[in-house]
Amino acid sequence: MAPRQLIRAVRRCVRGAWIGLCVGLAWSGVAIGCTVSAHQTTQMPESLSNLWPGRGGSLAWYDGPTTRYAHGVLGDTIEATQLHAYSEGARTLCGQQSFVLPDELVFEDTAPRLVDLNSDGLPEIVVVQSHQRLGAQLAIYEIPSNGEALRQIAATPFIGRPNRWLAPIGAADLDGDGAVEIAYIDRPHLARILRVWRLVDGVMVEIATLEGLTNHRIGEDFITGGLRNCGDGAEMITANSDWSQVMATRLTGGTLQTRALGRFSADAITSALACAP
Repeated sequence: MAPRQLIRAVRRCVRGAWIGLCVGLAWSGVAIGCTVSAHQTTQMPESLSNLWPGRGGSLAWYDGPTTRYAHGVLGDTIEATQLHAYSEGARTLCGQQSFVLPDELVFEDTAPRLVDLNSDGLPEIVVVQSHQRLGAQLAIYEIPSNGEALRQIAATPFIGRPNRWLAPIGAADLDGDGAVEIAYIDRPHLARILRVWRLVDGVMVEIATLEGLTNHRIGEDFITGGLRNCGDGAEMITANSDWSQVMATRLTGGTLQTRALGRFSADAITSALACAP
């Protein structure tokens, strides 16, 4: 197991979430005649998403480890080539729907994210995938309700050069207008640009950008910060460009407004995400 795989697996087991998912889905049987839940066979168990809390019972994960894209931004050069999801409507024996990338692409990511982007009560899958010549992009995959294979339905443009990456912050209704936005840091080690996108009629549309923020350091197997809502709307929690301050950023009227919460530390990020003073 690669270093970041071992670390993430241990972290999930300590939290108890991963064990609960495995036991819960295995107990449910997933499908009559299925003796092993599909997600239990992955070579990349650290990539299990959170279990979708609504209808459909969805779960997503990566598999098919490869070294064909030797960037190593997350601490090793092992990336995924397969995206899988469990859903109750899948036509396969174990309820698994899948997508395999072509040779020029990998999933250069920590784990897929389940997000309802079109307010139909069912999740889409948000991933980071990277091209051998063009670098990273954020992509959206659909879990077809008819149980057929996963399919990509939208994506941001590739950054444009190999070994150029983006680090997701999260997805939520960031400005309170009822639509879901997706935020990430474009090139967190170089450009350090916060970008916010929205899926509109099957196309990713950029809503706002702001320079001077970051959420990842080269070699770390995790992304720092995320989203919070302390009762007055969603905020994006990151670091500033030199990692000296914890930053909270809001999307208001199509504009990103940011402020410092205090000196940066891992504990300060945890406190910020928990809305602690």
